[in-house]
Amino acid sequence: MRVLDSSAFIHEYHTDEPTASIPMVQEELEGEHAFRFDAMEGAGMHIHVPDAQTVDQVRRASGETGDAGELSETDTRLLAAAFELDATLVTDDYAMQNVADKLGVDVEVIAREGISERRDWTFQCAGCGREFDEDQERCPVCGSDLSRKNPA
Repeated sequence: MRVLDSSAFIHEYHTDEPTASIPMVQEELEGEHAFRFDAMEGAGMHIHVPDAQTVDQVRRASGETGDAGELSETDTRLLAAAFELDATLVTDDYAMQNVADKLGVDVEVIAREGISERRDWTFQCAGCGREFDEDQERCPVCGSDLSRKNPA
């Protein structure tokens, strides 16, 4: 099974495998892309609503990789749907690919190259320079903004 992100509808992705998506993807699409979603639903695409516990599990995983601030609610729920359905996630979003790798969810990319390795981001304070493993609103030491940093 393939779980389709908005990019799959925008790039006219086609597969002979069974497909699924979530209602929030339909809400993001407009014009012919929304029509394509409706047509695929009419042709048997499964509409899945993931459990709250799985959504929380994805949130924890995205916090661990440092991608929580990059994922929309739609992205989080798509990852949860792919996890629950033991499906391949179809997306071009790098943050989603990173979290999917952490969760053991297979990914198929459409119009871009996929990620070459998973990254667990760190966060550095713009004021005092301290580094933290998890994203926070502000530095707990000096109150300055944090920025995402590649730990390599």
